[in-house]
Amino acid sequence: MERKPVNDFINTAMEKVREMIDANTIIGQPIRTDDGITLIPVSHVSFGFAGGGSDFQTKHGAGKQDPFGGATGAGVKINPVAMIVIKDGSVRVMNIAPPPGDGLDKLIDMVPDVIDRVENMVAKKKKAVAASDSEPDAENADN
Repeated sequence: MERKPVNDFINTAMEKVREMIDANTIIGQPIRTDDGITLIPVSHVSFGFAGGGSDFQTKHGAGKQDPFGGATGAGVKINPVAMIVIKDGSVRVMNIAPPPGDGLDKLIDMVPDVIDRVENMVAKKKKAVAASDSEPDAENADN
């Protein structure tokens, strides 16, 4: 099979796309802060690719290679969508730009935060009750 110049165009374009997109483009390198929090960026990557070409016949005689015309193109779109947050052994996914949706979607996204806040309030209340139970009564101290 005769090799066509369009193959070179397509191979070159695909190599450039491979250079731009790898696993680190989607799940980024971890970022560690001074206070012990690790942030890992997450992105949505999409790309498109097109290529084509054609040989043109000429009337200049046999034995000469016909002219060729061709082109390729590629486009990449990278949207940051979330951060994975690791703090004190706890892992969370924080949406950067939540998709548009109705109120129910937003409410469902808020549930984990509400549960954490309720757990913290209950823990504080238990500590306060335990601390008050361990203190001696002021009336019994005089007797």
